[in-house]
Amino acid sequence: MKRIPSRLTIFALLVVLSMIIAACGNSADDKQTNESKTESEGNTEVTLDSKMGEVTLPADIKNVIAPYHEDALLALGITPVAKWSIGESIQNYLEDELKDVPRIEWNLPVEQVLEKSPDLIILESNLDSYEGSYEDYQKIAPTYVMPEEVTTDWKKQIETFGKIFQKQDKATDVLNQYKDKVQDAKAKLTDAIGDQTVAAIMVMGDKFYLFEKDRHVADVLYSDLGLQVPALVDSLGNAKAQWNPISIEKLSELKADHVFLLAEEGEQGMETLQNSQVWQNTPAAKNDHVYTLNDPSHWTNKGLIASEKTIDDVLKELVK
Repeated sequence: MKRIPSRLTIFALLVVLSMIIAACGNSADDKQTNESKTESEGNTEVTLDSKMGEVTLPADIKNVIAPYHEDALLALGITPVAKWSIGESIQNYLEDELKDVPRIEWNLPVEQVLEKSPDLIILESNLDSYEGSYEDYQKIAPTYVMPEEVTTDWKKQIETFGKIFQKQDKATDVLNQYKDKVQDAKAKLTDAIGDQTVAAIMVMGDKFYLFEKDRHVADVLYSDLGLQVPALVDSLGNAKAQWNPISIEKLSELKADHVFLLAEEGEQGMETLQNSQVWQNTPAAKNDHVYTLNDPSHWTNKGLIASEKTIDDVLKELVK
């Protein structure tokens, strides 16, 4: 006689069957999880274009050297292991965050680079300015050479560094915040000075250097903030590699409504201007629209932090 399974037996079989199915399901889930984890863990490198062709860089970078471009690093919350210098000269405007970071000479002596044990070296497109060769630095650590358009455009620099350090969201955020700052500043300046012209002069020793439209952060004044360019500045054209001083007699042609004088304490040229009838007869001087800044280091660089500090200077003096 055929035996009919009891309810207890059937229940036991169902329990065993459900356990088998669950085990199979868990196995599939585990496999998928492991594959995702492997894929995630496999994302340990970043590949992007450089002046030297396509390069692959490690993702988990702890120690980076990017001489003269510490501005972009700090904008992304990254502190380098060494900071750019020429002898005793440094980028003073970054010292709040870099005061404890050791110096490295601007031309990157190979032995100095070795001492810093970098995980990544970032160089400008002009490799002739460095003491070592690309191959020398490659032997020390992965080396990324910025293309010309990244070297000269700090906004592209932040985007590129964001990719290198996997901080794309941070890069987008800081660039958007800068756009907002510019738009707010433009509105305030339009209300304050309208279409009046603005110029900037660097005083070093007894020499005077008039900023061209695109020299250092002058690009912020004229391109970002849309301030009006005096005729003399316009006549200079684009900035050349060699920045030549302008005579005080030539400065008599500067019909700017507002002038920023950038000079550290004790520069002889400030006394020269004070005693010059030629200078005192320029529109800005006659109308008491000359503004002296004794900490001009951010005016001679290009970067997010430099640009923001420059905008703050302009607003402080022109928007009352």
